[in-house]
Amino acid sequence: MADISEDLALPAALAEVAQIGFEWEWDEETDEARGCDFELYDQFEEPDRTAWWFRLWTGNQEVDGSEFRFFGTTGAGDYTGFWLVRPEAMIIDQPVVHIGSEGERGVIARDLGDLLWLFAAGLGPAEAFRDPDSPTQPNEAFHTIAERHAPGRRRVPIQIVTAARAEFPHFSDLIDAMCR
Repeated sequence: MADISEDLALPAALAEVAQIGFEWEWDEETDEARGCDFELYDQFEEPDRTAWWFRLWTGNQEVDGSEFRFFGTTGAGDYTGFWLVRPEAMIIDQPVVHIGSEGERGVIARDLGDLLWLFAAGLGPAEAFRDPDSPTQPNEAFHTIAERHAPGRRRVPIQIVTAARAEFPHFSDLIDAMCR
């Protein structure tokens, strides 16, 4: 298997999602947001950049975030990426985590296929983390990508997030152990 920590190219499915992009706007009349506040990078974040902000975020100069490959962010500074916890697994088979700017964190998808179905349902990573059972506006373009790359795996968002959190219940403990 290639060293996934050095390859910065996004998996094909994520690159397709990035080409379409997420729509987000503030509705002045209802004082609510519409869409998903999420921006996919053109490639995985450079490891040096991850190490820089991860050390600031944890307050720990001994960590570097190398167990993660981040691929997107929100306007608030939340990060989303793969957690490289499954030995020998391809990057698309690694769980997807959300790390918020205010210390919130959690696993939101068991793998890229599950994440694609969250996107298809109309949720971005922050929305899936905060309220995976919230009403959404499905995204047909993302649905097409999910069908192509993760056929037969469609589930409602609450099932996807619940399964991910059940498989990795100690993610927050791992992060707590890194923080100073």
